[in-house]
Amino acid sequence: MTAPASPIPRYRYYDLVVGAFVAVLLISNIASAKFLVLGPFTFDGGTLLFPVSYIFGDILTEVYGYRDARRVIWIGFTAAALMAGVLALVGALPPAPGWENQQAYRAILGTTPRIVLGSLLAYWVGSFSNAYVLAKLKLATRGRWLWLRTISSTLVGEGVDSVIFILVAFLGTIPVTTLWLAIVSNYVFKCGVEAVMTPVTYWVVAKLKHGEQRDTYDTETNFSPFRLFDRIKTNG
Repeated sequence: MTAPASPIPRYRYYDLVVGAFVAVLLISNIASAKFLVLGPFTFDGGTLLFPVSYIFGDILTEVYGYRDARRVIWIGFTAAALMAGVLALVGALPPAPGWENQQAYRAILGTTPRIVLGSLLAYWVGSFSNAYVLAKLKLATRGRWLWLRTISSTLVGEGVDSVIFILVAFLGTIPVTTLWLAIVSNYVFKCGVEAVMTPVTYWVVAKLKHGEQRDTYDTETNFSPFRLFDRIKTNG
């Protein structure tokens, strides 16, 4: 007897995109422990890499659709929350005799609950905003003008992400002028990276669409971020 066909398509590269997305997210979270100055910009170190996660989010939504992007956003959220919990637990446990780096560990990896909450909340809201705007614009433009859709979704997603993270994590702990400078720097830098990387996004999207034989339009999608197990329907 032939086994019944799976309702979920088997993709060739989906797992690689997911793995890269989660790796970028976790590395960015760890790098956020340091604030730095780069030319006219003042931001946390994670900002150097974090914009790439939005590029991955654009690619996931454009090729595989909002449904699959939603699952990946939750995978990333769970991984980041687990990482934060484990790092906090390790920091709270007493160090072994002779290990003299407890203070250094807490200074770098012992992030405060506010920073963890701000990071997770900003990522969750920003990523879903990005995916939602991109999917809706794809329908509105009938799949044209990818550059417009990726940049527009990033302007929304990164804006929400930057404001939520900085305000939740640092409001009341650093001067207001520094606070708003960090928000503006984060936003401008992240959106600038998205714009500069547009040719790369075009190339990756084209390769994936060809390799997967998939170009998804979310014509019947329930866009609730909590609906994780929809049957997947795609055009392509």
